[in-house]
Amino acid sequence: MQTDYQKLRFDYVRAAEHDDASSATVHPVVIVGAGPVGLSAAIDLVQQGVKVVLVDNDDTLSSGSRAICFAKRTLEIFDRLGCGDRMVEKGVSWNVGKVFLQDELIYTFNLLPEAGHARPAFINLQQYYVEGFLADRAMQLDNLQIRWKSNVVGVTQHDDHVELQIETPDGIYPLRAQYVVAADGARSPMRGMLGLDSRGRTFKDRFLIADVKMKASFPTERWFWFDPPFHRNQSVLLHRQPDNVWRIDFQLGWDADPVAEKTPERVIPRVKALLGEDVEFELEWVSVYTFSCLRMDSFRHGRVLFAGDSAHGVSPFGARGANSGVQDSDNLAWKLRLVVNGDAPPALLDTYASEREYAADENILNSTRATDFITPKSAVSRVFRDAALKLAKDCAFARRIVNSGRLSVPAVLSNSPLNTPDDPADAFSCAMVPGAVCTDAPVAVDGKAAWFLHRISGGQFTGVYFCGLHDDIGDMAQRFAAFAELPVGVRPLIVAPRGMNVPAIPGVTVVEDLEGIVTLRFDARPGTFYLLRPDQHVCARWRALDVASVITAVNRATCNAQLNG
Repeated sequence: MQTDYQKLRFDYVRAAEHDDASSATVHPVVIVGAGPVGLSAAIDLVQQGVKVVLVDNDDTLSSGSRAICFAKRTLEIFDRLGCGDRMVEKGVSWNVGKVFLQDELIYTFNLLPEAGHARPAFINLQQYYVEGFLADRAMQLDNLQIRWKSNVVGVTQHDDHVELQIETPDGIYPLRAQYVVAADGARSPMRGMLGLDSRGRTFKDRFLIADVKMKASFPTERWFWFDPPFHRNQSVLLHRQPDNVWRIDFQLGWDADPVAEKTPERVIPRVKALLGEDVEFELEWVSVYTFSCLRMDSFRHGRVLFAGDSAHGVSPFGARGANSGVQDSDNLAWKLRLVVNGDAPPALLDTYASEREYAADENILNSTRATDFITPKSAVSRVFRDAALKLAKDCAFARRIVNSGRLSVPAVLSNSPLNTPDDPADAFSCAMVPGAVCTDAPVAVDGKAAWFLHRISGGQFTGVYFCGLHDDIGDMAQRFAAFAELPVGVRPLIVAPRGMNVPAIPGVTVVEDLEGIVTLRFDARPGTFYLLRPDQHVCARWRALDVASVITAVNRATCNAQLNG
């Protein structure tokens, strides 16, 4: 029987601190907010051995579909969190989008034109399912307390901990943590209690979301219309969701009445104009929204770290909100684990802030450009926009100008201080530069089909060695043994060419590059070595394995004092 996540309520449990308010217990990490970002961070930390308390001011999941587009990178993170399969099985997978001007198809694009990836470019899945699947996974884990109906009403930072005041049906109690992750949404009470704010640009336009339940013949693609005949001088976006629900976004203009536009009397005629008078449908959820592109100046404030919408906000076009928030948690969890365990200095958390601030700026730039293209602010801009659209039908260069929402891709953290720059003598020609997210590819493990990313998902640094047919396996094993001396550890993984019989080496994963795709995507040759961070970003690469260089790179990637000394 399928759970109705929109009606699900979680049990409130009286906290032990109510009965022992003077308790000196300081939890390693407290996370505020049980949305997709807070739940992802909690699961990630607990899977890496960190005890977590997650508090939320409600006892339900999100109402309405809200965020629905979840990108390939986010799905890969969900795989590591143990719920990717559920997301993809329930979601609607898609790679193809179409752009229309009035009633004419201008061009089609494919966001994942090549084979050899475990996950599609995107799935569409209502946010309440995403939160529900994450919550189900979270409740399977030991060392994770989820406290519902627990509202943070006070924050005090001390030298060695943070104290939160938690309001519950039983009154207020203090909750202490070494570090706090604020994932409490765009209005972020945590941000307000610390006297912080977000700055940016508010767009003077309004959009209507109509989630429509119907049986329709539209393909599973993203369709975007500029100035369609059924909604003149505005834009419309159409997406399919699970359960025969279709998301339709109508641009309304700044002068639209946000209250009146949500009424069925206004919504139904708009939907019929698109679908036709005879199509049967029912409205499942309706919302009118405006939006801003903004972010906090810094995502770290002492022992409080901000993630997701509490730290940054973008327009819905491009699906950059929830995706970037989950990627925040992916960046933060391994760094928090190392700092809490004493394996890295607190300065490592500054790199969470700097890396994700860079990613937020990239998202805001893309989001702002998309919105300016969709909603021209002057007659001259409108002429330019329409000319680009007309050219795009026949001219490929013009399609790069058209912007109906450049869709979410992970940031390449090429300027991160955690990267080890390439040795000029080590020439590479591929996208797997230091700072890039590791790509996926099909492999075999013990003769069975598998995926490369699934073999490097254990929350550790991974050293990937591309071996040749004539490599001395015993010599490799001896060199890998030196990795065990590192405080954070590096797990070795060997990529073997097809047909090579590599004997079992304790503590070493061996994958067979059946189709040569891993080798191709990493521009590897025998002896090439990549160092991957726990969040699957490349942080160093060499044409030949040198253990001392790997140790130095790990120290750099963890802000280890040995590097700075």
